[in-house]
Amino acid sequence: MNTTALIRPAWTPATIALMVIGFMVFWPLGLAMLAYIIWGDRLDGFKRDVNRATDGVFAGCRRNADKAHRWGHGGRTGNVAFDDWREKELERLAEERRKLDETLAEFDEYARELRRAKDQEEFDRFMANRNKSTAPATTDKPSRKGKGGGLLDEV
Repeated sequence: MNTTALIRPAWTPATIALMVIGFMVFWPLGLAMLAYIIWGDRLDGFKRDVNRATDGVFAGCRRNADKAHRWGHGGRTGNVAFDDWREKELERLAEERRKLDETLAEFDEYARELRRAKDQEEFDRFMANRNKSTAPATTDKPSRKGKGGGLLDEV
């Protein structure tokens, strides 16, 4: 996701303004904008999960169509050589699709790990800066001029 976008799921002036305007115009719009600001970064994972679920549903339809195809219903041309070739090509394409899906899942995991590492680095830098600013300052002790070391000795 492009983090330089004007409207992104974060507390930016643009998103806050849109949320306020949304509440003024029609309160569900403001509520929707608030939800986007808070949970919008999870939309990519949600969309990916929905796509996988629908792919699973339609994969069942494809399996049923393949079963019908094997029993001679639909798609048969009558040319056995062509039908065999087409079946092998469809199987090869299905294997390629499965490999692509696995690669996509691996890349998603890799990108998630990169984001986690970046977040950890930013948090560690914040904590280091915070610890520097809250560390007690060391003060130099004034040198003693007299034997007693009291305030009246220096006058």
